[in-house]
Amino acid sequence: MNARVFGALVIGPMIALAQPAAPAEIHVLPVQGNVSMLVGAGGNIAVQVGKDGVLLVDTGLAASTDKVLATVKQLSKGTIRYIVNTHFHADHTGGNDKVAAAGSAIVGGNFAGQVGGASGANIVAHENVLNAMGAQKPALPFAAMPTDTYYTNSKDLFFNGEAVQLFHIPNAHTDGDSVVFFRRSDVIVAGDIFTPGNYPIIDLAHGGNVQGVLAGLNRIIDLTVPADKQEGGTYVIPGHGRLCDEADVVEYRDMLTIIRDRVQDSVKKGMTLEQVKASKPTRDYDPLYGATTGFWTTDMFVEAVYKSLAPKGK
Repeated sequence: MNARVFGALVIGPMIALAQPAAPAEIHVLPVQGNVSMLVGAGGNIAVQVGKDGVLLVDTGLAASTDKVLATVKQLSKGTIRYIVNTHFHADHTGGNDKVAAAGSAIVGGNFAGQVGGASGANIVAHENVLNAMGAQKPALPFAAMPTDTYYTNSKDLFFNGEAVQLFHIPNAHTDGDSVVFFRRSDVIVAGDIFTPGNYPIIDLAHGGNVQGVLAGLNRIIDLTVPADKQEGGTYVIPGHGRLCDEADVVEYRDMLTIIRDRVQDSVKKGMTLEQVKASKPTRDYDPLYGATTGFWTTDMFVEAVYKSLAPKGK
């Protein structure tokens, strides 16, 4: 299998490829309630602001961190208290250390500095994110690592007057994905389980699986409630791409289900990977989601789906 690189992290056998350059500008899209979406830092970032301070979901590429912090200051003069990571890839965690250092944790109801604890915002993630980041070579800065992990199906926070729920989606994009739900604002942050501009990126080397991606999409659909004529209502911030609602996630889920079923049928017939690729199971969706160049091509996607479904060793 050829190497895959997502952000600065290799997906597959180790080979050095260039990390994408950070874009010049960070754009702010107010979503609803307390939540805004930052675009242009690599992966999308969600920012929740209010009387308690600032909570960010993901921090983007390391090269974008100064611009991200400057943009957050425009949204709120409050202190950054929490960072939530949806998964471990560097286009979503690259700014962890600098963003955390710009903030301050709340310990026992007080600021960390008031009780002599470690300074810096809390970084919250599933424990598999910590495991994956800790295994990186060269080693990542200790300050970039999650400081508050969970291993159960979910974790709850209450911040800025609303419940914030983290749901672990096992073996989806990776083995450590979290979907984040801002309940009062009615906004979901999907991470890279949902990327409406391209086929799902399935990091097989770190526990990804097409069945888990589908489970994650179905979980998002369970949480979303559309408004008039199935538009609006609960908004969904994807890992990359435009702001979406339930109808967009349903369309994406249906596409992936159809392709999964086609490949699964081919696997049951004993077809090899090359035979499945030659049958072009994605042909009717390629104009919307396909790519022949870049870090994630249609061929790579089909290979990942096939290897998710084929018996081990094939």
